[in-house]
Amino acid sequence: MQSRPWLIDAHLDLAYNTLEGRDPTLPLEQYRAADPMAKVQRATTTLEELRLAGVRLCFGTIFTMPQGKNSMSDATIPGYTDHAGAKQQARQNLDVYHRWEDRGLIRLLKTRQDMTDHLDSWTPDSPLGLILLMEGADPIRDAADLPYWVDQGVRLIGLAWQKTRFAGGTATPGPLTDAGKELVQAMKDLGLTVDASHLDDAAFWDTVEIGPQLIASHSNSRALVDGNRHLTDDMVRAIAGCGGMVGLVFCNSFIRRGWKRGQPRPTLGDLALHAQHYANLIGWQRIGLGTDMDGGFGAEGSPDPIDRYRDVPQFLDAIPTEHREAVAHRNWERWLRERF
Repeated sequence: MQSRPWLIDAHLDLAYNTLEGRDPTLPLEQYRAADPMAKVQRATTTLEELRLAGVRLCFGTIFTMPQGKNSMSDATIPGYTDHAGAKQQARQNLDVYHRWEDRGLIRLLKTRQDMTDHLDSWTPDSPLGLILLMEGADPIRDAADLPYWVDQGVRLIGLAWQKTRFAGGTATPGPLTDAGKELVQAMKDLGLTVDASHLDDAAFWDTVEIGPQLIASHSNSRALVDGNRHLTDDMVRAIAGCGGMVGLVFCNSFIRRGWKRGQPRPTLGDLALHAQHYANLIGWQRIGLGTDMDGGFGAEGSPDPIDRYRDVPQFLDAIPTEHREAVAHRNWERWLRERF
């Protein structure tokens, strides 16, 4: 049987999970046994699982959680309330990645040379290559603060998760603020990439008008699932039109309209419908993986038959044979070599 191609995954919240008391450096069964979130979700993603799936490079997030209300109760979710709190969380994320790099578990790819060296010299003994993606820009004080984060290795920034000081976000509509416009212009000047996943429509089109490099690291199609978390056809065309990429996310509620936990899970074929819809709009050459497999939905919230990250390559069987290698890694690899 022919082996499946290796993978690039454009969205994994590896450090944030560690800060939540989880340990992705453990083998999965040990991770599950010690997981403080085991009653809520069945964990899927560890560094070993990524290796067994064939992931050579991923975009690892710096994710910061704002204070908010639990949607299921009146309880307050702990999180930051100002820039200083967001920056503290972000630095904690960075510390996790630095400690892993010191242990030889990952290699932080801060420059184009780092990235090309990693891809060109990769061997089965190589650590996971990791590019830093900031998800939610509140750790950045303002546009003048951006060089500090570049020095830390951040090369991609999602301006919003929910609404931030810079932009409207998921379920929190709004345009770019004045500070957001200044930040996007500064990102454009520095050759950084805006991640449009989680951007509200108004903020998205404000960003397109400024004209930075643009991707959506983990977004499915709004033609198939409603809501401003997903991309309209016009958004997909705009991303492709500026040379960008779109990553497919493996969250069931983003795959099938109206899906709820306890219902039969969508299949990998259902996820492939999003890929095919995108391909009909922009071709297969702009589509990749952005699984977000450790993004809070667990195995129960992943498409059937996914139980652990090493199952992710099965998705490739659901798309046309001639495009499998491109979606697995070749499209993201081309984008990185051209744009990183």
